[in-house]
Amino acid sequence: MLFGSAVILAGGKSSRMGFDKQLLQVKNHHLLRHHGHTLAAIFDQIIVVTNTPDMYKGAPFTLVNDEFSGKGPLGGLHIGLKAALSHYVYLLACDMPFIHLDFILHMQKRLREADADACVTKFGTHIEPFNAFYSREIIDEIEVYLRAGKTSLYKFLQSLNTLHVPEAEARCFSPDWAMFANLNTRHEFEQWQCRDPDLGVLDP
Repeated sequence: MLFGSAVILAGGKSSRMGFDKQLLQVKNHHLLRHHGHTLAAIFDQIIVVTNTPDMYKGAPFTLVNDEFSGKGPLGGLHIGLKAALSHYVYLLACDMPFIHLDFILHMQKRLREADADACVTKFGTHIEPFNAFYSREIIDEIEVYLRAGKTSLYKFLQSLNTLHVPEAEARCFSPDWAMFANLNTRHEFEQWQCRDPDLGVLDP
């Protein structure tokens, strides 16, 4: 199976946000659960990397925990790839409030036309490592990288055969770049609440 698996990184308590971002909600549901059900429209397997699996009891997700703990997003990507059933795996973070399914399908189309380890989007001279695809073929490379004490997903991408979606191409789907937004601080959270009143936080 070329596509079929999506990984959502649940993360944990954020010092800048002041609470566990897994508590973010939309329309009275955990944002992560909402994303999982949204992604289920085009993915057969939804994998959630979390240290608090009890939060997702009853959800139709595959729940996994980091094999390399404390290694940040790259550690989460690693275990997500190991649990995946498809060759390419879609990666999202739980604090990204907007999903654009048409762009995900567009990346799948681009990957069908290329032989790449990953598909990420350019933003000026930078890259967007989430809302992206990664191949299960890189699992061994990630393990070597992590065992060497390295954790930067950005730098790791530089060693891969990466397909880059140009910024202008991605803006055809999301002119305001909302599909790459993530909520790191209370200010960002409050700004997004003004845009989407359904977004809130669950009581711990």
